[in-house]
Amino acid sequence: MPEYDSRALWEKLVLDGFQAGLSWITILKKRDNFRTAFAGFDPEVIAGWGEAEIERLLLDAGIIRSRAKIEATIGNARAYLEIPDFAEFCWSYVGGAPIVNRWANLAEVPAFTPLSERFSKDLKKAGFKFCGPTIVYAWMQAVGMVNDHLITCPRHGEV
Repeated sequence: MPEYDSRALWEKLVLDGFQAGLSWITILKKRDNFRTAFAGFDPEVIAGWGEAEIERLLLDAGIIRSRAKIEATIGNARAYLEIPDFAEFCWSYVGGAPIVNRWANLAEVPAFTPLSERFSKDLKKAGFKFCGPTIVYAWMQAVGMVNDHLITCPRHGEV
């Protein structure tokens, strides 16, 4: 379903970054742990973190203990704070409304698109990490910017 809240969009982008190389169910099972460990995904808090918080998170078995992903989250919080309206920035890539695809089977659904490649590059220019085109496309699907529900799925029409 479409998500228009800036902080919620950022949280989901962070979680998609942590998912890289792992199954999504792993992240979903640890989502509450992530919220606790990362101060409710408050970018203003996280942006001020340093080595002490990184070390604390590396010891937290409730999350994915990847130094690179943890450091990226802190950097992404700083980058997020530099964008006046993150939701507006994100939704501008799709003209403010979801792209509705009409896929008949899963084999048709792409892993990334030229749009997610451009969006990824722009996020990286803004200072974001762990936001390659495949992660960005999966995130765009998750936050409703792209409706890739199969046409046979009841959610296709809802979204």
